[in-house]
Amino acid sequence: MARNEEKAQSMLNRFVTMKAEEKKNPKERRPFLASECRDLSDADKWRQQIMREIGRKVAEIQNEGLGEHRLRDLNDEINKLIREKVHWERRIVELGGHNYSRYSAKMTDLEGNIVDVPNPSGRGPGYRYFGAAKKLPGVKELFEKPPELRKRRSRYDIYKRIDASYYGYRDDEDGVLEKLEGPAEERMRAEAVAEWLRMEEIKREARRAVKSGEVAEVGGGGAAKTILFEEEEDVVEEERRERELEEKEKEKEFVVHVPLPDEKEIERMVLEKKKKELLSKYASENLLEEQIEAKTMLNIQR
Repeated sequence: MARNEEKAQSMLNRFVTMKAEEKKNPKERRPFLASECRDLSDADKWRQQIMREIGRKVAEIQNEGLGEHRLRDLNDEINKLIREKVHWERRIVELGGHNYSRYSAKMTDLEGNIVDVPNPSGRGPGYRYFGAAKKLPGVKELFEKPPELRKRRSRYDIYKRIDASYYGYRDDEDGVLEKLEGPAEERMRAEAVAEWLRMEEIKREARRAVKSGEVAEVGGGGAAKTILFEEEEDVVEEERRERELEEKEKEKEFVVHVPLPDEKEIERMVLEKKKKELLSKYASENLLEEQIEAKTMLNIQR
């Protein structure tokens, strides 16, 4: 059996292919300038053709094994087609068609995040990188975000943010403490009033009993007993504190581990010191007299 290449090169197949091409309409070529196009449908057709070419080249540029030079050439071709597409979209708007530039794609980094790089390589505004071209040397650095330097705060910056809220002066402005303290304040006020009324009742009963000479009893004597018991507890507690203070004072007393001399010993030591001073004085006077006599005998006038 003949191969496919041999079949295609046969005279009959070549004749059939030539007749089929003759029946087709002549292949139209895209105008070099978009302004030369006068028909809206033709402009839309040329834009779709450019979009298909961009799609094929973007799919091809994803291959990292093409080499650096081929990747750069493909990226340049894609950017050229994108500029041409923009011209055709502007022409479509001029002819009254749809505005495609409103939904144009944004530039993204290696992770797919949209970045704003108006002129990354000095090759004109709007130059973009696609696929493996983003990982080329000198291009990858354009999409990398510089590390954020954490500035150390000075003492001035720290104190600049301190206000009344830091010291708790505005804690009651949010209304939370007011809701919590309101019921507690009412309860404490009611307890204080009840205690004051109870004490006033006891005082009135005591005055009445003193005037009449009877024994004072308030509520069966329970309140008075409670007050007396509380006073006894206070007295006992006070006595206990006094004893503890006395014990602490005793512990603080200075203990001397060396025997101290008594008064008689001190008097004896003073007398001995006086005797030594007198003897030394008398000895110095005798020595002076002897020196004078010796000078006189030797007739020394000094």
